[in-house]
Amino acid sequence: MKDIPTIEIRELNKTFGTAENQVVALDNINISICRGEIFGIIGLSGAGKSTLVRCINLLERPTTGSVIFEGVDITNFTDQELRKVRQSIGMIFQSFNLLMQRTAMDNICFPLEIAGVSRKEAVQRARELLETVGLAEKENAYPAQLSGGQKQRVAIARALATNPKVLLCDEATSALDPTTTQSILSLLKELNQKLGVTIIIITHEMKVIEQICNRVAIIDNSRIEEVGPVDEVFRHPKTLAAKKLIFPKGDFSEPLTGNGKYLRLVFEGNSADRPIIANMVLQCGAPVSIVFANTKNIDGHVFGHMVIKLPDDEEVSRRILTYLELEKISYSEEKNYV
Repeated sequence: MKDIPTIEIRELNKTFGTAENQVVALDNINISICRGEIFGIIGLSGAGKSTLVRCINLLERPTTGSVIFEGVDITNFTDQELRKVRQSIGMIFQSFNLLMQRTAMDNICFPLEIAGVSRKEAVQRARELLETVGLAEKENAYPAQLSGGQKQRVAIARALATNPKVLLCDEATSALDPTTTQSILSLLKELNQKLGVTIIIITHEMKVIEQICNRVAIIDNSRIEEVGPVDEVFRHPKTLAAKKLIFPKGDFSEPLTGNGKYLRLVFEGNSADRPIIANMVLQCGAPVSIVFANTKNIDGHVFGHMVIKLPDDEEVSRRILTYLELEKISYSEEKNYV
């Protein structure tokens, strides 16, 4: 089922302003998001990711290009037609966007009221969803009486009220502390597995992508720079934009200095737990300088990067490369950046 596209974005462009003062927000975006997957879109502030998510449900109309939902081009739908489509595309926001004068129950009932569902059915559905998100005892609480994590859980329940096929999450955890973020991401993953809902995560945090997403698209300067499985993008980032997001601030920004040859090593699976470098130094008879090292846990699997400077002795360097090949450690020459 996961190879069937739920959303396809084709040659999408979005500009603001007049011809003299035109600002390009999105430039030739092409993405295919499969049914039932958790897909991440990551970029720094101003990259265009929030505009992109608003184009997916047509809150922003693309200047050119197409948004195809469940095989149907919805780009030129009327507002009335889009209202029906949006019942199948739920959305949660960084700021929760709850109605402050309504209880948790009534916030969840609100989209059902708009859809014409009877009050009795809406209340029943809202209670089911409050149970699903772990807030059954909070149905009569107002947003001001809830913590940030509880507000986001109510917002998730509200987004699920109309049984959407897709859930858009625009920086949904950015306003939350790390522990609460973890609980919300776990809830989203559980909902994906339990309900089969396709989830699109918009974020500037690589940790969010690592913890929950199957695939990721990296957006930079209004363009999609790279798309692929999360572990593959982490192990072998192909673009400068990907490297800037994957490696922590300060670990990537400085160019390598000095003469010599640098290697980027990629550790994955069992190799991440083995004393590869220590054994390499012992077997090859020469030390190496470690310039950078980092590990990440992606979907329960440990992956790591390390940049080392090889010894000047070419024979020793050759032995090190042979050792890495025998140990099946991926490596590549690093010419510019850590």
